[in-house]
Parts: sequence; C-alpha cells; structure tokens
Amino acid sequence: MSSTSTLLSIIYGGSSSGSGGSTATNAIENLNLAEKNETQDVATTLKEPEVARDVAKFTAAVNGATSISELLGNQDFLQVFLTANNLADQLPYTALVKKALLSDPSQSNSLANTLSDTNYASTVKAYDFYTNGLKAVQSTAEIATLVNAYAEVTWRNSLDQTTPGLSNALAFRANASTYTTVDQILGDPTARTVVTTAYDIPEQIAFQPLEAQEKAITNNLDISKLQNATFVDQLTQKYLIKAQNSSSSSSSGSTTSLTSLAVQYQGLIV
Repeated sequence: MSSTSTLLSIIYGGSSSGSGGSTATNAIENLNLAEKNETQDVATTLKEPEVARDVAKFTAAVNGATSISELLGNQDFLQVFLTANNLADQLPYTALVKKALLSDPSQSNSLANTLSDTNYASTVKAYDFYTNGLKAVQSTAEIATLVNAYAEVTWRNSLDQTTPGLSNALAFRANASTYTTVDQILGDPTARTVVTTAYDIPEQIAFQPLEAQEKAITNNLDISKLQNATFVDQLTQKYLIKAQNSSSSSSSGSTTSLTSLAVQYQGLIV
C-alpha cells in the first residue's frame, strides 16, 4: 500500500480501496432478500433494546392518557405513532401535529386535508381522533398494529445504511397500487422521491407551481401502470440503481477530496 493510501486509510477510517457500498446489482438483490425476510426481521427489530424501550413508553402513554388532547401532546406517543404512519419528519412540529391530527377529516378545508403531505390526510381519516378520541388507539389490537408498524419502519430505515434507497424502494413497491393520481405521488414523500429519482426529475421542481410539478410527473409516468406489478418492479429497480449510483458518486467525490488532503498532509510530514 502506498504512503498516500495509508494516509487515506487513517483519515477515512478504513481501507481506501473499497467500492463505497453495494453495487446496483447487489442493491436489487438486497431488495428481494429484504422482502423475503421482512416478517422475521421486523420481529427481530421489535426485540432491539431501543425499540423495546420506545414501545414500552408508547404503550404506557396510551394506557395512561385521560384525553386525546393530552395523548397528542405526549412525545413518547408521537415518536411511535408518527413513525408508524410515515410522519416521523413531523416530530419537531408538535403544535402543528396536534392541530392536524385533531382536525375533522370530513371537512375538505380542515388542516389535515390542506397540508401538502398527504400522509396527514390518510392518517387523520384512518383514526379520526376528532370523532373517536382515545378509542381510536386504546384497543389492544390497535396498539399492536401501531407497534408492529413502528418496528417495520425502523427496520426499513436501517436498511439504508448498507443499501441507499432500499427503505423507499420497499415502501414504494408495497404501496404503488394505491397511487392513482399525480397529486398523491407529489404529496407522498416516499413516492415523490422514487419517481423523481427514477426519471431524473430535478429536486428543484418542488419550487415550481403545482401545475408544473404535475406535468413533470405525467410527462414521464403513466400512473395507471402502477397497477401493474411488473412495471412497478421495473420502476423500483430503476430507482434503486439511480440511488445507488448517486451514493457511489458522492463517495467517489469524498474519496477524491480525501486523496488531495492526504497528499497535502503527506507533504507536511515528509
């Protein structure tokens, strides 16, 4: 190994000759393997100490709540509930979350129905805290459903550490047939990421008027084809390959910078 490679290894924290992650082919293989082992892996995730602690706190919060308003202000509850419903990115916005979840799903102008993230609308419709209050989540069956969903999302997210984009790929392939309009895709962060990445639609499209965003999607994707499992599989694989290539490019860029740094550093210690 050259002195520059040795320095790279020291600075980078490992071998400088690695490929920077799985190949695109391996990414697809990992997708199929993850789907095959999902039930077993989610069960294993539930037993992990951190997940088990989160679940215990969540269960205690649900069983101990005396009002839905109290429960929706409890961070232990929200950690599991929002993650399970693909709203984990909303955890910092507790006031907004509480107001949205308590809004009336039957009113088209309610907060949940007007937010850009359509996961809000679907979650509020499913639980209808406005009408059902605590009854929506205090049954043993519902608690178990939310706990399992939390473990599943946690497991999916962990897969991205070794295969970038795998979490999105799994979620998209599982839910693709539920997307029947372009606005559903634009409003769902996962679907939006998969479709825009697969078709090389720039992220900056988000700053364009809604009509322009819709056109960018429909010009590339025939949404009716999402009912076809073979097409969905091909689209998901296309996304994974793009995500993998993007990750490899980023790693390559970082290694190039580190090489330059190592050469400069070598010059200082010669």
